Amino acid sequence: MPEKIFVGLAWPYANGPLHVGHIAGVYLPADIFARYHRLKGNEVLMISGSDCHGTPITLCAEREGITPERVIQRHHPTFLNTFKTLGISFDLFTQTLTENHYGVTQEFFRRLSEKGFIYKETMIGSWTETLQRFLPDRYIQGICPKCDYAQARGDQCDKCGRLHDPRDLIEPRSTLDGLPITFRQTDHFFLDLARLQPELSAWLEGVDRANWRQNTVQFTQNWLKEGLRGRAITRDIDWGIPVPVDDPTFKTKRFYVWFDAVIGYLSATIEWAARTGRPDKWREWWDAKTTESAEVRSYYFLGKDNIPFHSIVWPAMLIGYGDRTLPYDVPASEFMTLEGERMSTSANWAIWLPDIESRYLPDQIRYYLAANAPEGRDSNWSWSDFIRRNNDDLLGTWGNLVHRVLTIAWRNFGAVPEPEELRETDRRLLAMSEEAFGQVGSLIERVRLKAALQETLAVARRANQYLSEEKPWILLKTDRSRAATVIYTGLVVVNRLKTLLCPFLPHSSQRLHELLGYEDVIASTPEIEKMIDHDGRERLVLSGDYSKVNRWEPAVIPIGQTLRSPAPLFQKLEESVIEEERERLRRQSQRS
Repeated sequence: MPEKIFVGLAWPYANGPLHVGHIAGVYLPADIFARYHRLKGNEVLMISGSDCHGTPITLCAEREGITPERVIQRHHPTFLNTFKTLGISFDLFTQTLTENHYGVTQEFFRRLSEKGFIYKETMIGSWTETLQRFLPDRYIQGICPKCDYAQARGDQCDKCGRLHDPRDLIEPRSTLDGLPITFRQTDHFFLDLARLQPELSAWLEGVDRANWRQNTVQFTQNWLKEGLRGRAITRDIDWGIPVPVDDPTFKTKRFYVWFDAVIGYLSATIEWAARTGRPDKWREWWDAKTTESAEVRSYYFLGKDNIPFHSIVWPAMLIGYGDRTLPYDVPASEFMTLEGERMSTSANWAIWLPDIESRYLPDQIRYYLAANAPEGRDSNWSWSDFIRRNNDDLLGTWGNLVHRVLTIAWRNFGAVPEPEELRETDRRLLAMSEEAFGQVGSLIERVRLKAALQETLAVARRANQYLSEEKPWILLKTDRSRAATVIYTGLVVVNRLKTLLCPFLPHSSQRLHELLGYEDVIASTPEIEKMIDHDGRERLVLSGDYSKVNRWEPAVIPIGQTLRSPAPLFQKLEESVIEEERERLRRQSQRS
């Protein structure tokens, strides 16, 4: 029976383009996972959007002398273009700047308030004299009082995971100008996490965390061990979702971006349901009282700095709201560095997707990021390693296998040849390719994507070895029937590897699917669509129809199926590219 798999992805701030670290840690792993489940015949809903609120956007707007809307209008389309180019198969990638999202967020707040999980309190805000404004916690930096990490943020320490207040930091300062901050009183609404902790802890105890990554478990345990306390859900800023209360002191305040962003998973599902003409369909994914929702497994893909908001805060909010589907797994990634140094947007030390998309094939980028993903620990983008993996693995192993098999088959048979009786060497390779579906599928389901990719490449390496041992190019002159059997075996294995690699390399898998003589689609492509909101505003979203994809099985390619003229799936990259790209990086960082 098909399973219902919800895939939520962290919402990127619409204040700049995406770099390879974003793709490697969040968007590519989620896409691989979602594509696999669609191939398996499961019902998948993959949701996210541009985070249009938050201080990063207002500060960007102020620096450039434009409105926050202009900032969003510039960067949201670049996200869509990147996702479309790379084939990140969203059912809906929207944005938080919609009437629907505003309404769902405000209703969520009212429900939590009615149930007593929201309270108002006077707090001390972080004030910058130079800007004459309150600063969000993430624009405060100082020394962690627990582990002495010198770059702890105002709300938590990324090194030890400790939750704290800016006043807890030693020598707190503004990240905007490096100057010390002062503190002033201000009224805000708080989410009562302390009151929600008993039920939250009980839920976490009952969750099957056998496959949770160590970083997720550690961050979550650290927060619970410290003891949860109320967390402000409003802030002193004029950009964001208005707080639906009559209190005049809140007219100049807005919801904190972390509060409305996680609610985006729900509001985007509601928007998706309305777009598909089934406005109540969202309940199957979120209404825990329905039979359909009880079977939903919800996965949240994000970077490790976002873990507590998805393993603690969002589940607590859902528990407080009541009767909503809770997370099943929170596959959080570590960070990706660049040539041994941490990526920095301010220093312009990053590889921006809009830049490299024009120079490399989408599957070249996807392969390197998947093979080198920061899955269990930090990884590093190295241009020399990028060239090596492309030439040795993608081209030398997989591309070479495809080229050898298809070229001989097309030139000498034109179609899938009929084999004679299989020998033990043929059967062993076919059995290996068949067993890989269970092994690779199990790894992907546990979000062990790097291991799944390596398991697949092991089959390709064995197939190359098989061809070298059998030498069909010689058999064609001495034993054409045996040559046909070897080529038939190779075509079956290539056809199966095409499916095994499809979640990782959808573009080349689709091209290979067609070269093998198939007419249908195995890897759907997302599309950018224009929307008109209720208020008449035009906006862009990314969506797609992936319902016809269903073939995660070790199929046998039909004998006699006509093959198409083979063409290379990948291209060799010269060593000179390494220094060219490093020089681009140097010039880029000097311009920051």
